[in-house]
Amino acid sequence: MNIINTKKAPQPIGPYSQAIQFDNFLITSGQIPIDVKSGIIPDSIHEQTYIVLKNIKYILKESKYQVNEIIKITIFTIDLKKIQIINEVYKNFFLKNESSFPSRSCVEVQALPKNVKIEMEAIAYRKKKK
Repeated sequence: MNIINTKKAPQPIGPYSQAIQFDNFLITSGQIPIDVKSGIIPDSIHEQTYIVLKNIKYILKESKYQVNEIIKITIFTIDLKKIQIINEVYKNFFLKNESSFPSRSCVEVQALPKNVKIEMEAIAYRKKKK
């Protein structure tokens, strides 16, 4: 088991790791939309969704995984009425990274850390080399 940490994604705001690599799996903790360079959390759900996905991609890269190795995403949002906007950004992200769409759950929650509008966690899997 390897603990993954990159300065390109937000540092944990609690007692957890950005991700854990176990065998061929990479499991990220929930990522919120903190822009690492500025420390700012944008207001729009569009920008927040994009930043969360970008932060997940940085964690994958640190672990030498690719976006197309993501097999499951869980989305937590405070407003499911914004699902069309979330889906637009999500779809473009996976298409831009030449990936098929992973399985997914999307859940509306009452609140998220730092009052963000969205949080996502991902599971990636790499086939064993022969």
